[in-house]
Amino acid sequence: MLSHVSISAVVLLSAGLAAIGPALAADVPYRKAASIAIPDGAWDYASVDAEARRLYVARGDGVLVLDLGSGRLTPNLVPGQRVHGVLPLGGGLAVSTNGDSNTATLFNTADGAVLASLPTGAKPDAVVQADGQVAVMDGKQGDITLIDPAARAVVGHIAVGGALEFAAMDAQGHLYVNVEDRNELVVVDLPGRAVLARRPLPDCDGPTGLALDPATGVLVTACSSGRAVAMNAADGHVLASLPIGKGADAVILDAKNHRFLIPCGHDGVLAVLSQDARGVPAVTAIVPTEKGARTGALDPVTGRVYLPTATFEGEAGRRPKPVPGSFHLLVLEPVQ
Repeated sequence: MLSHVSISAVVLLSAGLAAIGPALAADVPYRKAASIAIPDGAWDYASVDAEARRLYVARGDGVLVLDLGSGRLTPNLVPGQRVHGVLPLGGGLAVSTNGDSNTATLFNTADGAVLASLPTGAKPDAVVQADGQVAVMDGKQGDITLIDPAARAVVGHIAVGGALEFAAMDAQGHLYVNVEDRNELVVVDLPGRAVLARRPLPDCDGPTGLALDPATGVLVTACSSGRAVAMNAADGHVLASLPIGKGADAVILDAKNHRFLIPCGHDGVLAVLSQDARGVPAVTAIVPTEKGARTGALDPVTGRVYLPTATFEGEAGRRPKPVPGSFHLLVLEPVQ
């Protein structure tokens, strides 16, 4: 359940958040709507297919699906081997990445039928759409595998280097990729299949999640160390470096409101970054969630946010462990 601690208390108690101040307590944009039990097991990225009204969650053993209309849960639509990402493609197709088998699975979303199993680089992680293709970030190998879903084939690779995390694509053929172990954001020319630039991320240790607001051209990177870096995608100019919370692993774009939502699993908060008239983001709210909620997805139709997590416990000085039977989807709804 959500903690009853006040927003201002969360701000003061969370490491690195004291500078934001208690003023954020006045306007809480989200409240808890539900907690949906799911089977035990590891999870990673989540994604929403707004057209099909479905939520996908990458799990250790496959792909979990929640029907956003009926609430029907399908614990394992298609099996996988430590699935990291699920990308709905539209037209009843989706792609998932399998970190243990170094493959990507193209499957039918209606029944989970596997249409193709395609080889990737080592430890395929995030997966994004890229100019009609699918781009898979090979986290351990440090390259990008390109897939043509229509041909059901791998059509190329792009060498980047480093531990690749999430990526975002613009309308000019540029793919932006966070490199976790180098604290940089790499700009890739997708048509030319070449690295164009390597941009340092100041005050950022362990860049993970990434999102681009196409309307403003603003990129936001989440750093696991407790900061977010906002950058102008076109020229690499750093717009802001902001304290959020520790343990972030995703940036969720709320395109309708031009906001970035960052779930911070270590501190159990959701940082809300809103853009001003110039497109410069600022932290405008810190919403209590639950420890462990580090990834998630937003339903653009309802505005609800879905955060996979579990209840964690453990002795002091040791890494907390999930309590068996406590895995769930935390659902936040916007406050009207």
